[in-house]
Amino acid sequence: MVDIRRVFVIGAGLMGSGISQVCAQAGYRVWMGDISQDALNRAMKNISWSIQKFIEKGRLSESVETIMGRITPVINDYDVVSQADLVIEAVFEKLELKQEVFRRIDELAPPHCIIATNTSAICVTELAAVTKRSDKVLGLHFFSPVPMMEAVEVIRAMTTSDETFRIGEAFVRSIGKEPILVWKDIPGFIINRINLPSTVEAMRLVEAGVATVEDIDKGLRLATGRRMGIFETGDMVGLDVTYDALLSIYEKTKDPRWYPPEILRKKVLLGHLGKKTGQGWYVYDSNGNRLGPSRYYV
Repeated sequence: MVDIRRVFVIGAGLMGSGISQVCAQAGYRVWMGDISQDALNRAMKNISWSIQKFIEKGRLSESVETIMGRITPVINDYDVVSQADLVIEAVFEKLELKQEVFRRIDELAPPHCIIATNTSAICVTELAAVTKRSDKVLGLHFFSPVPMMEAVEVIRAMTTSDETFRIGEAFVRSIGKEPILVWKDIPGFIINRINLPSTVEAMRLVEAGVATVEDIDKGLRLATGRRMGIFETGDMVGLDVTYDALLSIYEKTKDPRWYPPEILRKKVLLGHLGKKTGQGWYVYDSNGNRLGPSRYYV
């Protein structure tokens, strides 16, 4: 069985930086790659801040410096793939982009290396198909915010070997998370197939003028025990990410219930993508503090 010690995370956004953090906290040697130096700088700053908060709460015994010392940011550099035991792709939710990344990884990674995708909706088999090691490809779908969320979906593509699936499950446990095993590779997997329909319904309720974003979020927190409302979560994840996930499932199933509602399509068109743009379902200041609801509902 492959002994995973070195992990290369491709993508330094919200998900990629969170994955890099939890791997480093668990003792793994981590490279975090991106095409943007600004994204890498921002990610390293956010990871350092997050680690410090965990230390203050008594949840980590090592120092910030020790954990951060395990993470090496790299820009436009796939050469380090040759040193990795596990590569986790966490780029934008676009099939063609992910397939291109998988091709490059496959060319450079050592024979034993396992390739994982953090996709939230795209079938893993479509990514495995562009490699020459489809038996060593699987999905590791983390949830946001990665350092806080305890579950990771381990998705078995049609070609994933028993050994790779077991390694994926063991790796998730090794970073302090609970694996949710997905035995059949379908668009959206398990949690999103359950969660996204309620997200769509919430958008349609706002679209129809039945309730406000604020009241729906408040109701979900108070009545269902959710830590964050649907729209608060959507702003953190990114409205474009939700849009791409819904569209990916719709294109595979052709089931109209997955088609992104008009209100979401318009928000994405306007560039109101959530906290990262300063406006989504809510409006934020330059420090990411929420100021109030966005007025652009319809």
